Amino acid sequence: MSPILISLSSFGAAEVRRHGQLWFLFLAQQAGADGVEVRGELLVDAERELPALAAAAQEAGLQRVYSSPEGLWSDDGGLDAPALERGLAAAARLRAPRLKMAIGGFGSSSLESLRRLRTRLADTPIELVIENDQTAGAGTLGALQTFLGEARDRDLPTGMTFDMGNWHWTGECPLQAAQALASHVRYVHCKGVQRQAQRWVAVPLADSAAPWRAVLRALPAGLPWAIEYPLIGDDLLAVTRNQVDELRALAGSLA
Repeated sequence: MSPILISLSSFGAAEVRRHGQLWFLFLAQQAGADGVEVRGELLVDAERELPALAAAAQEAGLQRVYSSPEGLWSDDGGLDAPALERGLAAAARLRAPRLKMAIGGFGSSSLESLRRLRTRLADTPIELVIENDQTAGAGTLGALQTFLGEARDRDLPTGMTFDMGNWHWTGECPLQAAQALASHVRYVHCKGVQRQAQRWVAVPLADSAAPWRAVLRALPAGLPWAIEYPLIGDDLLAVTRNQVDELRALAGSLA
């Protein structure tokens, strides 16, 4: 059955920066989560925080994913090797086996750099998973199919983080994307959506306007699922535990 993780950004950027991701890691553990996704953009002192998060997660038996806010390719289509190295180094300090990034400015001029990327990834045990973000260049079905197809043709050891909600920000159909990309998916961001005041907002799956059950059925069974929608409430532990329990029950019903 799918392990249930929590992306620590779900607790709100301001609150996470104020309390620190370690505080929310312990809350996720108490709520019964199987792991956490540590967010690079919410680290205040990475050199201090990442080892502390690694030690606490290991002691608690929590799975870890490191999420880098940087894209793999720059706007001019060049491989952003320093961004990749920063992501791999952070994942290593976290002792996380999985690094999540977006493709950024990947395009036709980027193809030659795939060989360099394959060589670098062959030298690390960390798995790189590419997320569909909320941009036209790195979050549309066409963009992801192009990249993942080129990566497959070159035996590049990378899969995909499938964010169920982000497709709406780019005007795409999440079900069509799930059906087209299922063989590449290694990790799922569970995110419901609603349309409010001419913009999309993230919500729990139960409140979502999207066909989330069909999307999850279209994806491979047993993959890790991460909560990535707002977790808020006066009793934050109870709210979080309820969402973890609901997602775990859903995973069990679809298994």
